[in-house]
Amino acid sequence: MSAKSTWIISYLKLSNMENYANCCHIAMDKRRNVLMWILYFMSEFCLSSNQVLRIGGIFETRENEPVSVEELAFKFAVTSINRNRTLMPNTTLTYDIQRVNLFDSFEASRRVCDQLALGVVAVFGPSHSSSVSAVQSICNALEVPHIQTRWKHPSVDNKDTFYINLYPEYSAISRAILDIVTFMKWKSVTIVYEDSTGLMRMQELIKAPSKNNLKVRIRQLPSGSSDARPLLKEMKKGKECFVIFDCSYKMAAELLKQLMSMGMMTEYYHFFFTTLDLFALDLEPYRFTGVNMTAFRMLNLDSPVVSSVMERWSMERLQALPKADTILQNRIMTTEAALMYDAVFMVAVASQRATQMTARWDGLTGRIVLNKTDGLRRDFDLELISLKEDKNAKIGVWNSFTGLNLTEARKDNTNDSESLFNRTLIVTTILENPYVMYKKSDKVLYGNDRFEGYCLDLLKELSNILGFTYEVKLVSDGKYGAQNDKGEWNGMVRELIDNIADLAVAPLTITYVREKVIDFSKPFMTLGISILYRKPNGTNPGVFSFLNPLTPDIWMYVLLACLGVSCVLFAIARFSPYEWYNPHPCNPASDVVQNNFTLLNSFWFGVGALMRQGTEVMPKALSTRIVGGIWWFFTLIIISSYTANLAAFLTVERMDSPIASADDLAKQTKIEYGAVRDGSTMTFFKKSKISTYEKMWAFMSSRKNTALMKNNREGITRVLTTDYALLMESTSIEYISQRNCNLTQVGGLIDSKGYGVGTPIGSPYRDKVTIAILQLQEEGKLHMMKEKWWRGNGCPEEDKKEANALGVENIGGIFIVLAAGLVLSVFVAIGEFIYKARKNSDIEECCDGGAEHFLQVPPRHQEAGERAGPRRTGQPPLPPQTHPAEGDRHIDKTATRHIPQLITDELL
Repeated sequence: MSAKSTWIISYLKLSNMENYANCCHIAMDKRRNVLMWILYFMSEFCLSSNQVLRIGGIFETRENEPVSVEELAFKFAVTSINRNRTLMPNTTLTYDIQRVNLFDSFEASRRVCDQLALGVVAVFGPSHSSSVSAVQSICNALEVPHIQTRWKHPSVDNKDTFYINLYPEYSAISRAILDIVTFMKWKSVTIVYEDSTGLMRMQELIKAPSKNNLKVRIRQLPSGSSDARPLLKEMKKGKECFVIFDCSYKMAAELLKQLMSMGMMTEYYHFFFTTLDLFALDLEPYRFTGVNMTAFRMLNLDSPVVSSVMERWSMERLQALPKADTILQNRIMTTEAALMYDAVFMVAVASQRATQMTARWDGLTGRIVLNKTDGLRRDFDLELISLKEDKNAKIGVWNSFTGLNLTEARKDNTNDSESLFNRTLIVTTILENPYVMYKKSDKVLYGNDRFEGYCLDLLKELSNILGFTYEVKLVSDGKYGAQNDKGEWNGMVRELIDNIADLAVAPLTITYVREKVIDFSKPFMTLGISILYRKPNGTNPGVFSFLNPLTPDIWMYVLLACLGVSCVLFAIARFSPYEWYNPHPCNPASDVVQNNFTLLNSFWFGVGALMRQGTEVMPKALSTRIVGGIWWFFTLIIISSYTANLAAFLTVERMDSPIASADDLAKQTKIEYGAVRDGSTMTFFKKSKISTYEKMWAFMSSRKNTALMKNNREGITRVLTTDYALLMESTSIEYISQRNCNLTQVGGLIDSKGYGVGTPIGSPYRDKVTIAILQLQEEGKLHMMKEKWWRGNGCPEEDKKEANALGVENIGGIFIVLAAGLVLSVFVAIGEFIYKARKNSDIEECCDGGAEHFLQVPPRHQEAGERAGPRRTGQPPLPPQTHPAEGDRHIDKTATRHIPQLITDELL
């Protein structure tokens, strides 16, 4: 017999059933919605049969597999309803169960015909899509309600008039997942699906990148195998930390084990499972891993009714299969079983409430409201559950109309999954004095005891506050972390990116490029870039260092001022009548007057005032006293300033550094300079757009082999041994200069930045570490730790040096000047003697030839000259001369002896 003839015979059998035909012809209007038809159908059936209500169930099974959970839930629901006589007091609910092979749609069609021949009022199942379509076609043709409890993609034509599905509507689930991704602020997400239906459920999320700037990567689990470790390895290598798994709860259980073996069960991963039965699994092995795991749940476990039903279900399963190996925790009821229970419960309630024409029930899966046009469940709630250390916490509720609503527990920012208590964190660091150093000890040290320093003290304080333990490991390549031309990172930054370490506690600078790949806490230390250079060798004062307090220009100006004042004083003294006086006060009738301020005396007056010694010549006139007073004031200031600076210039060594700032470095090429390779300082100059720093980076990059150092220790050695300047952090320079007095900081800070604790992106530890650092800062412990490790023996300060005894090398020039002055005076004296002797001899020769004529001058001429007025001279007048008698030729030697003196006086 062909399949077609079998179908016709079955249909004819149904047509001959008079009772069924009468029931079907009562007010059978296809335009009415499916729910109203169910209620009316149940009412009419109850009027015709008040004792038995039969329902049919078609369940798919696999070979050598136990009974499906849907069939167990179907029987459990019927038994529970019959036990509760208050629900159906006059009616007994019976069932007819048919088992079909998976994917056998023809067998499912034949079995549903058999059930319809028995007069079932509703058909439950099957679950596979091909069988569902066949059964649905028959139910639509014969106008029998078909009830589903599994996800099914709706038909395009929407002609399934007698179709009801209690599973949440497919597009609503997709919107719920998108809301979760948006709330979590994920920038990228990986969708891992088990079969093609998963892509249908993820339609809203797949279309999200065009709207929400979300990067979505889609992967499929291997078909025919439960081993997904190759796929997980690729995801781990690709840093895919935010993953949505669309799979059954059985596959989810396998994935959790494999994720654990792959080392992906850490706090840096966030897994979201679309299965509604994730928290029915045994999650105890993963509870303390710190992994972020969330999922939806339909069962309202807070309801006493739900808890009671689930407890009875667990007890019956335990009694029926006491030794069964199940992946479910305590044989808890799954969402699939709860939906079947609610579906049977809905039919029973509908048969009793037909006269109320209601379309709402409260079941194990919450509020059940069916759409009157397509029979789908569009109004429902999903609880958002997160894995915690102590329990599975409800952190929110998603409603199909109102969206996501957070609970108060989630708004409180204290959740156990982000707690650091009793966690062991891997801390990466780098050897750098005084942050991390090997501890000096006579014994062999292990673990964290090998190290000491500022960062170790900081770690200890953070551990005391947050309650975690830690394991310190040195970075493998000995670098802080920089990005190469290919965009790859190294050093501690790389270890944080690869989740090899949980924290990076080191002098790790917070920079823009690092902040894009890792997270930082608030800075625990602020600093800037400066220049480390050796102290210049001091220059000892020379023998003429007494001239150093005043510049050569000032010395020249003082000399010119002295000459100028002398000339002015000479001119004013000559002009003023009050500077002329009678050298013989006892002879008032003398016609000779004298002026002390000759040109030489005026200069001597200026020199005497400048040397603070004074002279025997003093001004008498008001005008000359004004000149003298101003000159004395001038010399007072000059000598005081000179004396004040003289001690410093004689006792202190002069430190003349060839560079004073970064600009000085950039302007020269004699002194080589650089920074630590692949450090933040190098990155600063590499990324800087300031012309000076660009020029400096061009210099450093052109000499990478010699300018860039491997670490600070190598750079410090280079500074001490060669003409090299190292650009590094100011805090490190401060520490080094406290312990090596040959090194010093040159110039100020080039920039301003800070050291922070590094964490991987999205780490739940960052905020807690930040709060702990702020607490340490407010308590002053950060300052105390810095004082502890930075304080050294120190270098003697310049202003605290004791004055040294002055030696010949300090003031030897004074003796040279003294000796030179003495020698000069001897030569001048000899010169004066020779000059005077020669002048006297010339005068005597002249007088021998002209004395006779000179003495024959008539007395009247002399008298006329005497009556002409007093004669001014700068020297005492000549002694009285006796005029010889006329005709006397004798020359008076006494008179001629004063002739050279008269000539000299007139010149001066």
